[in-house]
Amino acid sequence: MIQKHRGKVTGAAVAVVGLAVGIVGPFEGLRTKAYPDIVGVITVCYGETRGVKIGDSYTKEQCDEMLGDALVDFEAGVRNCVPGEIPDKRRASYVSLAYNIGVGGFCRSTVARKANEGDARGSCDAMLAWNKAGGRVVAGLTRRREAERKICLSAL
Repeated sequence: MIQKHRGKVTGAAVAVVGLAVGIVGPFEGLRTKAYPDIVGVITVCYGETRGVKIGDSYTKEQCDEMLGDALVDFEAGVRNCVPGEIPDKRRASYVSLAYNIGVGGFCRSTVARKANEGDARGSCDAMLAWNKAGGRVVAGLTRRREAERKICLSAL
């Protein structure tokens, strides 16, 4: 899944992406046919939204590859706004959050700001604020943020 990116991805990034797949995949779930998510964004596979339109359909294998490719991109985005050495589990939790809220949202977040200030615990705790969709608290997002925070804190 990640192999085609080895030329541009460091060994650490491959490890982070592998960990992130284990977080993102179960929370996003697999749907091989495009559908509108809870706020109406057209989505497919494991929460992919980039370039997706109603009528799109993929195999599980294509979805797995799509997720790996996307997470490589999101890992690079997270690394750009939170550079430096961070334990793989913490970075994987950041990648999972960024995959859900976008790299721009992540980079502008309190999560990233606190990480860059050296406040690892505060950064992990700030993930809990990202549990809304369409202005409403969503139970599934709350569970996901709690899991991401737990993984993030386990790296302290």
